Amino acid sequence: MTKKEKVIDVLNKARAMELLAIGQYMNQHYGLDDADFGELAAQVKLIAVDEMQHAERFAERIKEIGGEPTSEMSDVVTKGQKVQAIFPFDAKLEDETVAIYNEFLKICVENGDSISARMFEEIIDEEQEHFNYFDNVRGHIEELGPAYLARIAGTPSATGLNTMGFVARKAL
Repeated sequence: MTKKEKVIDVLNKARAMELLAIGQYMNQHYGLDDADFGELAAQVKLIAVDEMQHAERFAERIKEIGGEPTSEMSDVVTKGQKVQAIFPFDAKLEDETVAIYNEFLKICVENGDSISARMFEEIIDEEQEHFNYFDNVRGHIEELGPAYLARIAGTPSATGLNTMGFVARKAL
């Protein structure tokens, strides 16, 4: 593989991971909303929007350097999760993503693509924020259990028409 092909390969692997995250988080958003955990549903939806932006950034970079973006997910969406299972699952997914993206960043640097490497650095920061949120909610559910979930039950899930994701809204 040429240097460019190696970079395109990791960018497409990252894009496939983002496509999975989008599907996973939107599936969870619908489930949380149906279970009347609106506040949690809204945050998961906003994180999915962040992942959509990441997938788009990877696709644009792939096209920019002469590749073809994948439209395939890296795995299948896990469906039907209970609220207690969602947040440990997502924290693990984000933690693994950060580790993998750090390896992809190194490949970009080794192959002379500092632009893609910088993009990975920026996205890693956002994935870390997602991990922090998921791990925090996991901890609350684990420590406070039904009391925490009862406080959230019945909260609204509306995020409005604004397309800003989780990270962008935190910056406001």
